[in-house]
Amino acid sequence: MNIDSLEPEIDELIRVCDELRKENQALKGQQDNLIAERATLIEKSELARSRVESMISRLRAMELGT
Repeated sequence: MNIDSLEPEIDELIRVCDELRKENQALKGQQDNLIAERATLIEKSELARSRVESMISRLRAMELGT
């Protein structure tokens, strides 16, 4: 094999590497967004749980008070 025959293969490898780098950056961005969304959902879930527990406590107190 001579250098001239390797050039197209090297160009293709460079193209594939660039494409994979862009795809990797996009996936990292998506991962960051999903992590942030998950944190928000966990926070909302904890808030809802706290509210439900508070309501249950108030209902029990009302039940014992009557």
